[in-house]
Amino acid sequence: MIRRASLVIVGALLGATAMSVIYSAGVPAQAAGASTYRELSIFGDVFERVRAQYVTPPDEEKLVENAINGMLTSLDPHSSFMNSRDAEDMRTQTRGEFGGLGIEVTMENELVKVIAPIDDTPAARAGILAGDFISEIDGQPVRGLKLEEAVEKMRGGVKTPIKLTVIRQGADKPLEITVVRDIIAVRAVKSRVEGGDIGYLRVISFTEKTYDDLEKAIKKIKADVPADKLKGYVLDLRLNPGGLLDQAINVSDAFLQRGEVVSTRGRNAEETRRFNAGPGDLTDGKPVIVLVNGGSASASEIVAGALQDLKRATVVGTRSFGKGSVQTIIPLGDAGALRLTTALYYTPSGKSIQGTGIQPDIKVEQPLPPELQGKIKAEGESGLRGHIQGAAETDEGSGSAAYVPPETKDDIQLNYAMDLLHGVKTDPSYPANPDKAAAAIKK
Repeated sequence: MIRRASLVIVGALLGATAMSVIYSAGVPAQAAGASTYRELSIFGDVFERVRAQYVTPPDEEKLVENAINGMLTSLDPHSSFMNSRDAEDMRTQTRGEFGGLGIEVTMENELVKVIAPIDDTPAARAGILAGDFISEIDGQPVRGLKLEEAVEKMRGGVKTPIKLTVIRQGADKPLEITVVRDIIAVRAVKSRVEGGDIGYLRVISFTEKTYDDLEKAIKKIKADVPADKLKGYVLDLRLNPGGLLDQAINVSDAFLQRGEVVSTRGRNAEETRRFNAGPGDLTDGKPVIVLVNGGSASASEIVAGALQDLKRATVVGTRSFGKGSVQTIIPLGDAGALRLTTALYYTPSGKSIQGTGIQPDIKVEQPLPPELQGKIKAEGESGLRGHIQGAAETDEGSGSAAYVPPETKDDIQLNYAMDLLHGVKTDPSYPANPDKAAAAIKK
């Protein structure tokens, strides 16, 4: 098993733009042309006029931040400026523990949109759902705020309450939901034995804890179920918005003996990076089924794409989110950091999933219960305004409904996977055959 330590984020945590892939690196800038500097001088003139003549004295720091973010958001939904506080928050989140409500959010139509509540957090317990729009925070309208400002208002002291006004599709009127803030210690991996002979592994997020948690979970399952009785594993990546790239590589590597896990390709050929798996399959070659849906993004898609292309696992579920771009984190000293889209990532077969997502080997829809019908809709990267057009993107787009039933008995996708492992159902794509991977990728 090859462990890697590069700090790379693939995904969105609380306060971050949805579904980012992030490298921590410094990139030298090339000098701009004379015409560009003339345009910058116009910006300087405008700034001075606003600073000196606006009807009320403006906050100069906010003026500059807003100008920078205006430039970056015109590029794509995932490029942004982080001030020093935001940059520190990002570092805190990657450690897998932070203070707050426990929701992954983005900004849409000037409202805070909930991508998903994190399991076992104040937001989840209070009833916040994926797809909810937060219109007011403690009575203050969200419209007019940047995402970072709205997130800052949702933060606060542990055990202090906050009232959110939530617009939910299908509801007759806005909902008032009170959430009590707490320390969010994100459990990276949950596991259990299903049916007495199947190891269930749910990767919730890709933080610094993920690989270690996964390794412990697999060891426990192997200790609880004799090897001759263990039918295989279900790796559940549904509703997983992403996280650290090195963790995505390590999680993939945990099931692989060899092969390229992922590559990233920038504007110039020399920027291409390839990440390979090493010997050491933690599951001893047992069959693996990966579950994905519209809430599976970035790091989740890297793992699903690697195990699918290398034919180590059969992917079951619905089309994933389709976030396939790479953002470089460029430190700016005390000022903060710049998050800039610099590359796309590719699965082992050379496919970019940008705007298309991972198409499962076996499509299994998960119907919504009556009370959620019309409230959760299919969404993906292809639906984000200003997203980078993927090379293989079509009108079909990416994404699907992001819903997982709380009870196993109602989880059609999980039960389908268990039926495959038990031999109750059959499909040509199961079991996956790694020996055929090289031929399939070449084809």
